[in-house]
Formats: sequence, structure tokens, C-alpha cells
Amino acid sequence: MKAVKWIATLLVVIGAINWGLVGAFNFNLVDALFGAGSTLSTIIYILVGLSGLWAITKLLGKKSQIPSGNI
Repeated sequence: MKAVKWIATLLVVIGAINWGLVGAFNFNLVDALFGAGSTLSTIIYILVGLSGLWAITKLLGKKSQIPSGNI
């Protein structure tokens, strides 16, 4: 399971960097490396999206572990 966690985290980071490049410079790194609209680009986008969903479930799963108290 450690390998899945590591790969998913890596894909989330790749997605974040790609979106940062798109926002800042209008440059899509995934499309530049693998071709816009190519099957490989599509697979990478799907895997990044699934990794993002996985990360959300992990984040929300830890929500119950956060101690609550009066601040």
C-alpha cells in the first residue's frame, strides 16, 4: 500500500505543478511532453484526477483525528 500512496501523492504534485504552469505561463507540461489530446495525456489526466480524489478521502479521513477544543 505504501507504493500506491507514494504514486498517488506524486501524481497530485505533478497535477499541481502542471496547473501552476498553466495559470502562470499558459504552458501545459503534460501536453508538451506527451502531445495535446494524446491517449497518454488522457491517461495521465485521469490518474491525476483519481489521485486527487484519493487525497481528498485521506484528508477527510484524518478530520476526525483533529482534537477539538476551545480556542
